[in-house]
Amino acid sequence: MTGEAPDYFRPENGAVLTTLLIVRDVDRSREYYQRVLGAGCVREREPCILRFHNSYLVLNTEGGPTDDKPAVQARAPADSATLGCAMNIRVTDVRRVHAEWSSRGGEFLTEPKDHGVEIRCYLRDPDGYLIEVGQAAGILSETGPGNG
Repeated sequence: MTGEAPDYFRPENGAVLTTLLIVRDVDRSREYYQRVLGAGCVREREPCILRFHNSYLVLNTEGGPTDDKPAVQARAPADSATLGCAMNIRVTDVRRVHAEWSSRGGEFLTEPKDHGVEIRCYLRDPDGYLIEVGQAAGILSETGPGNG
């Protein structure tokens, strides 16, 4: 194990939000998230737990129902063209992260695109999960629900 995760196992404030990804090959996905995103491995399998900055990724294999979810099938995305969920990672310099993760083998859909309120780009993990990498560029100064 290469990372510590005391707050994952004993949440300081009562809860910790993690992202569970159902993957086809835990070893392949763990290697990808460690190599490309720089995540630290807290637990290698069953389930695999990775620490990524102030959050966690839990990687588990596909499978049938269990006693606590009796009618649920755990499956990785059927195809990478349909968006059902996406990780959204906020960074201070999206162009730097794009260059760094590209050099580690991350394959982005496009270069970072400036949309006025934010600059963002996307890449996919080995199972087709979409990962948005974005940088705020005025989004908090716009008036909208909850912004004044």
